[in-house]
Amino acid sequence: MCIGFMGIQFGFELQVSNVSRIFQTLGANIDEIAILWVAAPLTGLIVQPIIGYMSDKTWTRLGRRRPYFFYGAILSTLALLIMPNSPTLWIAAGMLWIMDASFNIAMEPFRAFVGDMLPNRQRSLGYAMQTFFIGIGASVAAALPWIMTNAFGVANEADPGIIPDSVIYAFYTGGIFLLICVFWTVFTTKEYSPEELDAFNKADHAASETSKAQAAAHDETLIAPARHKQGGMLWLAVGVAASLVIYMTAASYRLHILSGGVIVFGLLRLIVSAKKDKGQTASAIVEITDDLMLMPTVMKQLAVVQFFSWFAMFAMWSFTTPAVTAFHFGAMDPSSEIYNTGANWAGVLNSVRNLVTIAAAIFIALYANTIGRRKIHMLNLTLGGIGLASFYVVKDPDLLVISMGLVGFAWASILSIPYSLLSSAVAHHKMGIYMGIFNFFIVIPQIVASTTLGLLVSELFAGQAIYGLVFAGGSMIIAALATLNVSEPEAE
Repeated sequence: MCIGFMGIQFGFELQVSNVSRIFQTLGANIDEIAILWVAAPLTGLIVQPIIGYMSDKTWTRLGRRRPYFFYGAILSTLALLIMPNSPTLWIAAGMLWIMDASFNIAMEPFRAFVGDMLPNRQRSLGYAMQTFFIGIGASVAAALPWIMTNAFGVANEADPGIIPDSVIYAFYTGGIFLLICVFWTVFTTKEYSPEELDAFNKADHAASETSKAQAAAHDETLIAPARHKQGGMLWLAVGVAASLVIYMTAASYRLHILSGGVIVFGLLRLIVSAKKDKGQTASAIVEITDDLMLMPTVMKQLAVVQFFSWFAMFAMWSFTTPAVTAFHFGAMDPSSEIYNTGANWAGVLNSVRNLVTIAAAIFIALYANTIGRRKIHMLNLTLGGIGLASFYVVKDPDLLVISMGLVGFAWASILSIPYSLLSSAVAHHKMGIYMGIFNFFIVIPQIVASTTLGLLVSELFAGQAIYGLVFAGGSMIIAALATLNVSEPEAE
């Protein structure tokens, strides 16, 4: 099950480690990088709940989740081959939309796949093993441009506005590796049928009770049309008012992304209200919106933790390369040799983070049920926050391996513990859609970060990217504290 996810994360890590570098090479300023990254969370916000909803209702000769692995892998490979050949900044930004959407098509069902295939008592182990393989693939992917240059002699510099060959060939390698790994999982695994899953859950008293409770909630239509209408009008009014304030105060246009999101959610609830009034309760938009409003208590508690965790991770992805190249290597020109040396070192740091993730995943697998998933998550997030904030204190680039190593503990936890806790709290027939909805609390903080962090760094800190990492560290510490409020379901 885990080999395919390793391939997807190989491609995803190439995106994480190199897209800011590509943007800067094609002429992006520091304050533009975060807003250009907004493509990634926005595509996840749209794609993941839809794919989760569809995969819950799919059953073909390839199974329930595997068809999405298959087609998502093909699209992801094509995107990885095209991305490093982007001739202009805006084409690269558009390719980020396409590439991230492709990753999401394949990635979202993999989370539900583990929940489908394993009983509650094994899910911490299952998600930790998934994280273990993520770490293996991502550690190689992050260092791939450095490997291309130092092991194979591929050029690491290019003329201004031209992406170096080391990056181009890294993406080519990633596309091929991703396709092979995902196809391995597609053609070597077997999925349980809906009938088999029902039988397993009837044997599991707790899961059966959860399933019955959620089914009853939907049968009784707890979210009445009037409630959706009232909520929709409120969200719409708040969004319009916020847009007017932004316009009248001549604030940054980027803030309209946030107010626009509020408006869209208000309109969405009004549409759902109208559909329910007409008795159209079986549509995707109605089910996804109702499930969002009826999410389990554990999911609501985890939402706060996820917000601050992923705000921090987005800041790290956006600012690590510009921070390391400018603050630690003293380079500002993306075409210079020292900049590209620093950018490669940032990739090596990401590789270190992923190597530590492997070891941390083993620790989580061994002790999550003994120590408690919540306590381990809090500890790991605290270490990650310290690591990110220490980038400002540590001046020697070589010592940054320690800082980024601490972030590896947080990354291992973020990739496993929340999903383990969530999968223990939802019914199997809603596993895909709730994994998709859970993605809201991953992408919304990234959207907030993309629209605000660039402004903060530009306006308050004269464009010094290192302060983006300081913000990230503080956000990770807040996430650790919020973990204290999360209820931990008992392992079966």
